[in-house]
Amino acid sequence: MERTSVTSKGQVTIPKPLRQQLGLRQGSKVEFVLVGDHVEMRIVNDPADIPASGFGMLKSKRRAVPGDFDPAGLLARGKRGRSK
Repeated sequence: MERTSVTSKGQVTIPKPLRQQLGLRQGSKVEFVLVGDHVEMRIVNDPADIPASGFGMLKSKRRAVPGDFDPAGLLARGKRGRSK
């Protein structure tokens, strides 16, 4: 059994082994129910799974840059066109 203290704001920290076992993470929703002389904590839902990468999360109105785009090529072309 794990013990923890109640803060002045009424908050408690759920011990890490219990959070891991229950799959609780930031954003998880829980509810508390008084049952006789003890409190039961129940998981309401889990937050959406965190994606492994951020690819595709942001939308842009700009056109996509081609995969073979070479910014150094733009610099080289700019130098050729200049006269000293």
